[in-house]
Amino acid sequence: MGKRRRATERKSVGIRDVRVRRGVLGGAAAVVVCGMGAAAFALSDGTGSGEADTARKPVPSGPPTSAEVRATARDFLTAWADGDVARAAALTDDRAAAKKALTSYRKDGRLTKVRLAPGRRSGAEVPFKAAAMVSYDGVSKPYAYASELTVVRRKSDGETLVDWRPSVLHPELRPGDRLVTGEAGDPPIKAVDREGAELTAAKYPSLGAVLDSLREKYGKKAGGTAGVELRVVRAGGKGGADGEKSAKAHGDAGSGAGGKSGKDAESVPDKTLLTIAPGTPGTLKTTFSGSLQAAAERETAKRKQASVVVVKPSTGEILAAANSDPTGFNTAFQGSLAPGSTMKVVTSSMLLEKKLAGVDKKHPCPKYSTYGGWKFQNDDKFQIKGGTFRASFARSCNTAFVSQAKKLGNDSLTRQAQEVFGLGRNNWSIGVPSFDGAVPVQADAQMAASLIGQGGVRMNPLNMASVAATVKSGTFRQPYLVAPGVDDRTLATAPRKMSGATAAALRDLMHHTAVAGTASGPMRGLGSDAGAKTGSAEVDGQKKPNGWFTAYRGDLASAAVVREGGHGGESAGPLVRAMLLAGE
Repeated sequence: MGKRRRATERKSVGIRDVRVRRGVLGGAAAVVVCGMGAAAFALSDGTGSGEADTARKPVPSGPPTSAEVRATARDFLTAWADGDVARAAALTDDRAAAKKALTSYRKDGRLTKVRLAPGRRSGAEVPFKAAAMVSYDGVSKPYAYASELTVVRRKSDGETLVDWRPSVLHPELRPGDRLVTGEAGDPPIKAVDREGAELTAAKYPSLGAVLDSLREKYGKKAGGTAGVELRVVRAGGKGGADGEKSAKAHGDAGSGAGGKSGKDAESVPDKTLLTIAPGTPGTLKTTFSGSLQAAAERETAKRKQASVVVVKPSTGEILAAANSDPTGFNTAFQGSLAPGSTMKVVTSSMLLEKKLAGVDKKHPCPKYSTYGGWKFQNDDKFQIKGGTFRASFARSCNTAFVSQAKKLGNDSLTRQAQEVFGLGRNNWSIGVPSFDGAVPVQADAQMAASLIGQGGVRMNPLNMASVAATVKSGTFRQPYLVAPGVDDRTLATAPRKMSGATAAALRDLMHHTAVAGTASGPMRGLGSDAGAKTGSAEVDGQKKPNGWFTAYRGDLASAAVVREGGHGGESAGPLVRAMLLAGE
């Protein structure tokens, strides 16, 4: 018994020893494995191999390769054409937005049998042609257009995707817009000029968006009947496949180096893309002059980033409006840009009324003038010693105006612009969306800058043509292109009229500038009944300032801006001259 007990004890001890050793070995093994794991992790971005390397493969970075761009574009366009909305949306960087838009494309736009053909890649951009059938109530019509997409790389996993934006579906689409096929809410119109000749976008490209806006506002009033169309319904509109009328989408933000301003500064009307069943148009008479509009189209087409407007001072009628990019933003009516020294016309009227300046009175024009901590200077740092206000206006002396800032209230220019020139009151109703100018109350250096058309002052050619017209006629008359009697609307008026003496002084100053000042080149030979003012406005990020010019001759007033044009007399001046001559 004793021997068996000792043997059993030895056996038990041996078992315990083995278990302990196994535990120790297990711990040692764990340490080794952990060490190997750490080593593998350290090598995962290098030249190591094995399962650890595969699991931690580097995420691709940098621009998509040409092969990736082609493959991603092909897969997306194929899924879209096949009607595989989920698959197409998954190939974009905004799956939810893309899915919603692609679904609406077929449901609301009623576009079927879609064919998409990619073109030649340019970097990460791939142009493509789209062709589809648009069907409504048993009637079908083919529709074709061109668009493009851009392929980007997602940072999180390096996957290449289509950079989603509404314009991928159609170049006319902006965020929130939809393609809708149905009975148009607004009957078509036949807009005619003051002589009764039809105005079309084909003949006058700059009027495309204007005609769309006229239809939206006056389609029903003109007496036509609606047809069936494929159209772009803007964000906030109610147009749908059931043919409800789209609502207006009035924006607040201006364009260019501006802030927020006029009620219609960014309003864009619905746009007809394809007529499936034509309606019956009603006739709408406008104030446009066919000959002047043709001249405006011709002259802006010769230039880059140019916009021009012509108005009739005696009535306020808009005779012409055009932009170099006729299908782009309507800068002529809706632009929001610093007007530079053309604003000195408004400032001068204020200084004359306040007896802070007189046409032939001595007026300082030093090289520099400091106000509110800013140091202002003249172009090329010129100065006029012992000169008059006439000389300072004609040479567009900045310091002659800034030097008077200390004698003005922060709201002085704002009140002058609103009360005499009708600007910045957000109450113009010209017949289509427009921006009415902005002259906000400012203090210190910004207030001084406003006196010379910088700071927070924002205008467009329509506003500045109205300024010249107000000087010529002596009173503000709100510009318009559809007579107020058509829809019984009330045109804006200015709270007060400048005195006859002030109006005469301003005409004297502008005429002298036209014959002996900075505007003399473009205005040469235009007669004794002509006046002008030049301007150039500095814009952050631009190598050259925007060039401005406003002038009148007889019963015509015109203003133009050329973005990055430099001196207004050299860039915008010849454009305005051409318009004044075309009105003979």
